[in-house]
Amino acid sequence: MGILNRITGQASKSDVNTTAAPLINVSRRGFLQGSGGLAIGICFGPVACTSEKAAVSAADIAPFVPNAFLRIGADNSVTVIAKFLEMGQGTFTGLATLAAEELDADWAQVSVEAAPADASKYANAMLGGQGTGGSTAMADAHVQMRMAGASARAMLVSAAAEQWKVPAAEITVSKGTIRHAASRKEASFGQFAESAAKQTVPTAESIKLKDPKDFTLIGSTQTPRKDSAGKTDGTAMFTQDVKLPGMLVAVLAHSPKFGGAIKTVDDTAARAVAGVIDVVRVDAVPGVTRAAVAVLAKNTWVAKQGRDALVIEWDDSAAFAKSSVDIAKEFKALAAKPGPVAGTRGDAAAALKKPAKKIEAVYEFPYLAHAAMEPLNCVVDLKADRCEIWNGEQFTTADQASAAAVLGFKPEQVTIKQLYAGGSFGRRASSKSDFIVEATALAKAARAKGVEAPIKMIWTREDDMRGGYYRAGFVHAIKAGLDGDGNIAGWQSRLVGQSIAKGSPMEPFMIHNGIDHSSVEGTSDTRYDIANLQVELHTVEYPLPVLWWRSVGHTHTAYAMETMIDELAHAAAKDPIEFRKTLLAKQPRHLGVLALAAEKSGWGKPLAEVAGKKRGRGIAVHESFNTFVAEVAEVSIDEEGLLTVDRVVCAVDCGLAINPDVIKAQMEGGIGFGLTAILKSEISFDKGAVVQGNFGDYPMLRINEMPKIEVYIVPSAEKPTGVGEPGTPPIGPAVANAVFAAVGKRIRKLPFGDQLSA
Repeated sequence: MGILNRITGQASKSDVNTTAAPLINVSRRGFLQGSGGLAIGICFGPVACTSEKAAVSAADIAPFVPNAFLRIGADNSVTVIAKFLEMGQGTFTGLATLAAEELDADWAQVSVEAAPADASKYANAMLGGQGTGGSTAMADAHVQMRMAGASARAMLVSAAAEQWKVPAAEITVSKGTIRHAASRKEASFGQFAESAAKQTVPTAESIKLKDPKDFTLIGSTQTPRKDSAGKTDGTAMFTQDVKLPGMLVAVLAHSPKFGGAIKTVDDTAARAVAGVIDVVRVDAVPGVTRAAVAVLAKNTWVAKQGRDALVIEWDDSAAFAKSSVDIAKEFKALAAKPGPVAGTRGDAAAALKKPAKKIEAVYEFPYLAHAAMEPLNCVVDLKADRCEIWNGEQFTTADQASAAAVLGFKPEQVTIKQLYAGGSFGRRASSKSDFIVEATALAKAARAKGVEAPIKMIWTREDDMRGGYYRAGFVHAIKAGLDGDGNIAGWQSRLVGQSIAKGSPMEPFMIHNGIDHSSVEGTSDTRYDIANLQVELHTVEYPLPVLWWRSVGHTHTAYAMETMIDELAHAAAKDPIEFRKTLLAKQPRHLGVLALAAEKSGWGKPLAEVAGKKRGRGIAVHESFNTFVAEVAEVSIDEEGLLTVDRVVCAVDCGLAINPDVIKAQMEGGIGFGLTAILKSEISFDKGAVVQGNFGDYPMLRINEMPKIEVYIVPSAEKPTGVGEPGTPPIGPAVANAVFAAVGKRIRKLPFGDQLSA
């Protein structure tokens, strides 16, 4: 069973109906031969069997539905059913490109629709259930979506050959038009939609996917994103846009400290606010949500006014009460002691006894918020025997199962309607379904009080930032030594931090022998050829909710690894790139991005001088989610210590480049995201309470602070891998290494803040 199946109890391949199971298998035979995978004329879930456009022109003609991923209407529309969430990363465009390429559709006729919750048809085979995360979308779906398009094309061609009475081999398809050159006949997809639905499903052996040299859409820069127009003209639907008849808005009050409980509530003033409908207490779900008091009103502003008027006495007797200074002190103390071994090669302890040169460093990484543009929200319409949820849905079937458990329903009684999400960076992929559980529990509590209206639960920016589920803070203590030839003799890393899996449904599957691999990924499994390496991990148990954050453990391990590698290169009096190349001699894809980044950045050439500023150039290379990225940063630092990141050159190897513009955008976004984290942002605690609440004290990188970014894609015939996360890990160490090159100072505590002006 896959990870999400384990969380939700979703049946494994051996448990589900055999007609549906092949759809979660990326093999051609498995995909094509399952009748659930190519159910002619059948629509799945809420996918309508006639589109609105077709209703007028071809009301009596059902669309051609060759499989669970495509619908072709008599109006010549092609609808791609996307099993992955679109949260800004370009997934809708990527999935549509894959299917349209093999279908030979005209890009203008293609639209994308979100899939319903149904893991038997829309599972992510790499995660084990229906969900979006881990930069797996293109890696999981690239064969599946191409096969979907190719099989539909074959059935359209078969229908045309039958009607025109010509050999199918003589028929061509291009940009949505079916042609037979000899007879000069041509038709649109829509003209054959009805007859194509009656054709025999092609066998796996009869389908031949295109040779890459024949691609017209895959790899093209002329395929505009499918979500751009709606997000530009305001027609794109986010949870915040949902308006249902009679719907109420809920804003909640939570304890300012994790583990705090409600002692007393005086809601007199809240109920006196005009427009407030009711005040509802929502009990905590231990280990998942906190106790809350919700104010229901007719709009958000009134609900917030009512929430702010509540007088609540909190019981903090069992609440987390440490401050950031306390946390750092505890972490550093643990880092000085041996811990459970997460990975080992050779004998690091012996190698570090008498090296020619030895470097020791302690790195501090703060807790971080996800801070997506769209704060958490969810719409729940609860009836006596069913529930509908509207949400930017990242872990579809896990959340469906969690909501059903709260309500005492079967999962099939819960319908999730997937909308766009205004970012996530991991927050909406909660392993505990926390905000879905809270929204559902709120609807249940309100219904018990006689409130039977749909409810839109909204977290304000402050609620979102103080609501927990952060990137865990970490301390790394590293000892590394060089031999007489300037090669790495030994390396020891000790990491201290919270586990994102501990106490969650993921624990049995992510933690082995006491080690959460996501805490040490990028360190214990480093591709650097270090003969004597030992990585140890102290896992601290705090009641602070933590979760994966864009690129997960790589966000801190890449920084520590790549700045220490740079420090060792300097100590060995070797060029940082050449030093890395020696250590990566057996890693051709690492070497490929290193070489490309070096070439395009002009590595080795002096930087242009700027009056009153010191300038430096730094490099970092890192693999995450099977994607390889090297980044070169150029920085300037003025006399007062003000840092400017002037230019970033990024080289990425993500296998087959499906949408080059999307890849470049994700690298740019990941770089900006990472710059914000290393330069500006942190979540800190004062006696257990989160200090930061909005962008005033958790600042984002502004557009005028963005460097010039150049992205270069390594040509590759390898299978596609993810790009949503891998651009983030290298930027921090690349900038830190550039800072050292400029002013000779190593930054080991994040964020940088004003350390350069000290």
